[in-house]
Amino acid sequence: MAARVAAGAGGGDALPLLDDLMPWSVRPLRTGRPWVTAPDASSLRARWDLLARAEGAEQERLFRPSRSRTPLSPAAALPGTATGTGAFARDPGPYPEPVRILHGPFDEQWLIPDHRLLDAARPELWRVADGHQIFAVEHGYVPQDDGPCLSATALLPDGHSERYGAPVTAESVLAWILAAARPSPAGPLVPLPMGGGLWAQGVELGQELMRLQLRGARGGERPRLPGGRRPYVRAAIGPRPDGISFDAGEEVLVIGEGRVSPVPAAAWDFRVGGVRVLELWFERRTAAAEGLAAVGPRDWPRERTSELLELITVLALLAGLRPRQEELREAVGRADTLTRDGLRAAGVLPVPAWARRPASVLDHREEGPEGQFALL
Repeated sequence: MAARVAAGAGGGDALPLLDDLMPWSVRPLRTGRPWVTAPDASSLRARWDLLARAEGAEQERLFRPSRSRTPLSPAAALPGTATGTGAFARDPGPYPEPVRILHGPFDEQWLIPDHRLLDAARPELWRVADGHQIFAVEHGYVPQDDGPCLSATALLPDGHSERYGAPVTAESVLAWILAAARPSPAGPLVPLPMGGGLWAQGVELGQELMRLQLRGARGGERPRLPGGRRPYVRAAIGPRPDGISFDAGEEVLVIGEGRVSPVPAAAWDFRVGGVRVLELWFERRTAAAEGLAAVGPRDWPRERTSELLELITVLALLAGLRPRQEELREAVGRADTLTRDGLRAAGVLPVPAWARRPASVLDHREEGPEGQFALL
């Protein structure tokens, strides 16, 4: 099963849009306050404890109220969680175990899954999240950006295509999209080839892209570079590194006084939305913060270095697949492809209205604000 986390609305074009092929989409989470996410789970527990012990004006200051949430706001429990639903100020309840989230492209962090703390938690996404769900995340359109326009982080009904002569499963559709989609102001465009040979080639490539981005989830292996090319810490990263830079000649990533190598130049220069992924990753972990968001490890944790090494590995392997992606896109550009008009003539488009609605939860009881239950 897959769901799409949308960056913007689609428009018209001869080629099918991602919105045509994956019609159900949800905006990403909007937390409303930075302290509910962190690179490490222990910081979230410390922040929760401080907030729960505070009272009155001090609790409100730490909470950072918004129009959607204050310490006095009740909220329904998120699907699959068992948190308090009454006002946090009256009864915080037990600390909920944090969950892993994708906090921007390739940046895995932790979140406190308490609906009372989140401005827009998108319960629709929580309802479909299980051991099989994979989310396709749009990155938004930036002109002249050669980075990926979407990624996968953990798809839809099975079917069969006479045109391709092989089963077209939800996973194969997502794999093709990861390999062949290209950005446009209207949203990602997804050219669909007429022939099965090109389709099979793209699906194979997309499955490899997906495997790397899932980082061992769904029973897969964690990404690894071949021996001799794996990044290692050559000089320890200090407790408070003051910057990150790259020595292309030596293939060394410099983090304060620390040194990591070998780091391929393509990994350092890997960008999404025009921004270097490694620079943004470092900035999010070292930038000054205020209030509860400032509660966290004083020094650079050892686990953070391990996460950095894995991120370098993922980016290096993804960059290594770019030549194959370019060859595929050039081949698709020369081939006959299915247009939106052709898909309409075949009865594939427009998608039915029900396909744009979230999954039904009529058989699932969810606790509403202040403890009542409702069927949604």
